[in-house]
Amino acid sequence: MKKEIAEYVAKCLVCQQVKAEHQHPSGLLQPLPVPEWKWEKITMNFVSGLPRTGRGHDSIWVIVDRLTKSAHFLQAKTTFGADQLAQLFIKEIVRLHGVPASIVSDRGSYFTSKYWNSFVTALGTKLNLTTAFHPESDGQSEKTIQTLEDMLRACIIEFHGGWDDYLPLMEFAYNNSYQSSIGMAPYESLYGRACRTPLSV
Repeated sequence: MKKEIAEYVAKCLVCQQVKAEHQHPSGLLQPLPVPEWKWEKITMNFVSGLPRTGRGHDSIWVIVDRLTKSAHFLQAKTTFGADQLAQLFIKEIVRLHGVPASIVSDRGSYFTSKYWNSFVTALGTKLNLTTAFHPESDGQSEKTIQTLEDMLRACIIEFHGGWDDYLPLMEFAYNNSYQSSIGMAPYESLYGRACRTPLSV
């Protein structure tokens, strides 16, 4: 069955329409040191400018573990304040993975606000902001966002909007897809075994 699915996906018109060309940036990048433990060091960024859904969501907060490459795609609104993001962070990240030692993010207004800085300081987390106009310095989030954007385009074409209904499945698909940088799927890297899916039955 896996073979048939792989053949179908390879011939899928929607997949061919939405896949963006992902060029490697020119020049040499300096990789960040590899973390010693899962969800100890994370990256975060936003996908914004999305069609507003019936529930008012218009952006996705992408949070990625730098060691396992596992990610969470959190539904968000551009009207959220830093206090609402802090609550969402506690609810969806700290609850599941504990408090990270460090966060890499861009210099977006959320992450440079006094509230956010006070919040991460209270957690004992170090905030590392990337260099302005150099998104490749947070390559982990950028690569994940490229993959998510491909999925979103396919979802919008196939299901005509309402992307927030499918976001949990997109997160599941991403976390169970092979990542060449770690030689396995993020789920397997995080939990030490492959995820049980309908294909594994």
